[in-house]
Amino acid sequence: MPAEEKTELPILPWRGGCQCGALRYEITGKPLTLYACHCTECQHQSASAYGLSLWVREATVHLAGKPAQWTRDTDSGHLMHCFFCPDCGSRLYHKGSEEPADPRQAILSIKAGSLDHARLLTPVGHIWTRSKAAGTLIPEGKPTFEAEPENYNGLVAAFARAYEIPD
Repeated sequence: MPAEEKTELPILPWRGGCQCGALRYEITGKPLTLYACHCTECQHQSASAYGLSLWVREATVHLAGKPAQWTRDTDSGHLMHCFFCPDCGSRLYHKGSEEPADPRQAILSIKAGSLDHARLLTPVGHIWTRSKAAGTLIPEGKPTFEAEPENYNGLVAAFARAYEIPD
């Protein structure tokens, strides 16, 4: 059986920012996964059918400018810290309230639509599909979850199978 062909993405660092350009960021480490979230929170914050979440290690993200922050409760009973541009309101990333024992393992969920090359990315999976917008099609063969996955290992593995990021 032939090996599955990987999509090659741009060489790191990746750059992105808010709509008005007041905040810019750079990602210097390889992302862990990219998925579409169909929860009602992502629908509201993106004013669209879903949000794209790109998981990266926090230590590999370098931000120019100071974002504003809003914190909300999650269905799991934890807190979600949401960071956005204080000028234009564009959401840039999320961070959970649970801190790992090793700070190098901390993860940010970059709102992937804010990347300069967002058009090159296809999510490897879909979560919270029970609240997806009417008419939204979920591609066959992708990992899907009706709600929050128990863990994200399958989405991380799917990203590693689908994408190659040159060093």
